[in-house]
Amino acid sequence: MSRKLRRINQYRRKNKNLIAANKIKPQNWCISHTEAQAALNAQGYNVKQIKKIYCLKHQVCISFWDIKGNICSSFFSYRIFLRWQKEVESLISSCQIMKEWQRLNYLLKYEFVYYRYSQEMEEELQAALENRMKVLTTTAPQAV
Repeated sequence: MSRKLRRINQYRRKNKNLIAANKIKPQNWCISHTEAQAALNAQGYNVKQIKKIYCLKHQVCISFWDIKGNICSSFFSYRIFLRWQKEVESLISSCQIMKEWQRLNYLLKYEFVYYRYSQEMEEELQAALENRMKVLTTTAPQAV
């Protein structure tokens, strides 16, 4: 009697975000205490001092002291850091053909829907995408 194996990942979407698609590898970043403190303060946390930073694959764990002297620890997305924006902008500017741009645009649309970005960061990244598309369409060879 043979057993039929289930297909678990049949309908699972793969490589939909920038980390899973190996476009950005933030777990290799060396995030400084001042960079983490600036990112947390921009998110609305009252950070007095950063205690420890643990870089994981999809998120970062930051332990810190708040203004009241309490020790707080939480997981944060890498998307709160300005370095994330710079990495995405460099990805956009490195697109040489329209097909690469289309793949990146598809990934970023998914990112904007499923992950929290600041409004200004999202607008700047969308503007960079549009500008790159204009550059690629004007420099593309015209079919005669």
